[in-house]
Amino acid sequence: MQQPQNETVLVSRPDDPLPFGKAALLGLQHVLAMDVYVVPFIIASVLTLAVADSATLIQSTFIAAGLATLIQSQWWMRLPVVQGPSYVPIGAIIAIAFASGGGTAGLATVFGALIPGAIIVALLGSPTGIFHRVIKRLVPPIVGGTIILVVGIALMPVALKESVFAVYGTATVGQNILLATVSAVLLIAAMMAGITMGSRGVWLRLTAVILALAAGTIVASFMGRFSAQGIADASWFTLPRIAFLNLDITFSFSAILTMLVVYAVVLAETTGTWFAVGAVTNEAMSDERLDRGATGEGLGCLVSALVGSTPVTGYSSNAGVIAITGIASRAAFAAAGILLVLFGLVGKLGAAIASIPQPVIGGVFGVLCAVIAMNGFRVVRASPLSERNMLVVGLPVLLALFATLIPPDYLKSLPNVVQYLLGSSIAFGAVGAILLHQILPEQGNSKN
Repeated sequence: MQQPQNETVLVSRPDDPLPFGKAALLGLQHVLAMDVYVVPFIIASVLTLAVADSATLIQSTFIAAGLATLIQSQWWMRLPVVQGPSYVPIGAIIAIAFASGGGTAGLATVFGALIPGAIIVALLGSPTGIFHRVIKRLVPPIVGGTIILVVGIALMPVALKESVFAVYGTATVGQNILLATVSAVLLIAAMMAGITMGSRGVWLRLTAVILALAAGTIVASFMGRFSAQGIADASWFTLPRIAFLNLDITFSFSAILTMLVVYAVVLAETTGTWFAVGAVTNEAMSDERLDRGATGEGLGCLVSALVGSTPVTGYSSNAGVIAITGIASRAAFAAAGILLVLFGLVGKLGAAIASIPQPVIGGVFGVLCAVIAMNGFRVVRASPLSERNMLVVGLPVLLALFATLIPPDYLKSLPNVVQYLLGSSIAFGAVGAILLHQILPEQGNSKN
């Protein structure tokens, strides 16, 4: 698949080595740019799990993200990709869990449905070579670029609504906006200063995300919006549950079929991330790399299910971090994977990240979303923007916004499979882009 010329000035390329300290610092930035704990927190809250069970699910999610990141970035796809829990399966997971009795018993059926699906995803890649053939037909550059664009735009309301406009306790919307603005402005300032200063400003690009998060947190502490109590209360070391050892697994045929559909959507979602990373690093998405990526995705999801977590996917926000820092070395992503595992094992480290006020994270995340969307535009503009192709690019954005704004009461009245799809605006927009590219009539040589 042909990709546009990379316009990001890279300080290091994927296979370049990094000193240990720099790799660790950059890996920490990638971890801080993620919201690993949000998906398990949502699931645990809806299922009203006990505190201990909620903590175990969150812990397992960090460990699964770290192991999946190492599998994908170091051994299979070998691109600078960070894996984290996907938002796509949340609706299906909750529905299956409630239908199976709720609580940990319901999650046993969820994990039982995830294991066979992950194995099938892995087999679609390198062992059979099916995946790249499907992707070549269904996800050419214009569709891949559109998916990246949809990812960036669809995540913007999440950054604003969930992290900035959501008010908890004695907080106010005005305070949230102030904190988000401080972190966003500092991120942009550090990023642009580093670029302007050239080689002398590399350190600013390397630490831009951490500086923005740290400064935002300091401002939050002066406003009474930061508490270290959660860090003090957290235990130092804990171990995850392992499937078939101390984690119950139940197999249900209908649940397995449901998760197969969900995995298909997750693959469409993660393919957009691969294009985003390819666009930032100017790495070709060859047939072999696509197949290896699918196998890595399947193995990552399998490991995730075995440690009691949910499906993982590539995080496009980390492509934004690459664009900001200019560092694409896989050494930084190896460090990110190791740190994620450590955060899952060391309770106080994970609690420290979770203690960063949501508006601070929202400000940084919003800027990263804008960078992601523009990377999608870079890919899209390599194809001729005929009237047909403008619809292929524009309508999926509309579909993603439709899924974001659809009234919750109406959504609950729809069939379960439709609810699962509409529950992820990214997935809905991605599926729309794929279908539009297939069904809209071609205009000359406009189909790219």
